[in-house]
Amino acid sequence: MAKKASSLKHDAGAAAGKAKPAAIEPRKIRVPLTQNPHAIRDTREKVLEVAIGREVRAFRKKLGITVADLAAATDISLGMLSKIENGITSPSLTTLQALSRALGVPVTAFFRRFEEERSAVFVKAGEGLDVERRGTRAGHQYNLLGHIGSNTSGVVVEPYLITLTEDSDVFPTFQHEGMEFLYMLEGEVVYRHGSNLYPMKPGDSLFFDADAPHGPEVLSVLPMRYLSIICYPQSAG
Repeated sequence: MAKKASSLKHDAGAAAGKAKPAAIEPRKIRVPLTQNPHAIRDTREKVLEVAIGREVRAFRKKLGITVADLAAATDISLGMLSKIENGITSPSLTTLQALSRALGVPVTAFFRRFEEERSAVFVKAGEGLDVERRGTRAGHQYNLLGHIGSNTSGVVVEPYLITLTEDSDVFPTFQHEGMEFLYMLEGEVVYRHGSNLYPMKPGDSLFFDADAPHGPEVLSVLPMRYLSIICYPQSAG
């Protein structure tokens, strides 16, 4: 009997060991990122010489000519042109005039990025702009949280705070160019993207190609609020 009890005790211990769940590693998505969001640009980028050099290089490449071609067209030495494009030296007005003629741009074009201001939009809580969009007729309230038109990135971004209430209806037929990111703040919804359905609760997010039909399929818990951030190429705006 003692042997049997010992055996049972051993078996119970083994079973308990098997029942213990293994530690679950947090899910990590490994994708190659091409930009460091924490990078700090060199202070030399604010220097006039660097701004001029970048413009000279950009205009030259736009024409599809080499540094040697530009040197021959302007009678500026290859070494001097290299220094100008790399922002190492400050070109004289005569040099800038020669470059402007060869590149077919006004002298002022070389100073464009140095003088260009970078925009920012600050919106206080509750002060976003109510806008009319396709979903408005279904009772969806769109609150635009900021907008910057022409910019250096070449991308237009539209951040919206979208609110749906008891008066809202489903409207799953949005389809437009660009990418869209949703982040649930309040309520619950079953969101459609193409042929897939995603039940979303506060804290859930959805990132997708907006060229596929998409929109709320089932308004599960109201009122409902979520952020919608749409981005698309500037030329397509």
